[in-house]
Amino acid sequence: MTDSTRRMLRTTVQLGLGLLAALPALVDTGTVPSTLPGLGIALVVSSAVTKLMAIQAVDQLLPSWLQRTQPASPSAVEASTR
Repeated sequence: MTDSTRRMLRTTVQLGLGLLAALPALVDTGTVPSTLPGLGIALVVSSAVTKLMAIQAVDQLLPSWLQRTQPASPSAVEASTR
């Protein structure tokens, strides 16, 4: 998987989680001024998820397709330890 694809997937997951958190507030309101708090919730949650995913310990817990860098193959790890 290319780095640009991985970045796009991470951004999509982060934005999706933010929108899911704000969905009740967005659906409940119908006018533009009323949706602003819901959009604020989406931005805050997306930002928080982005910050969390940037932490190395959290990054290692993510599935390989969401990690910032591609996990090293076992043969590359063995070669680097010799």
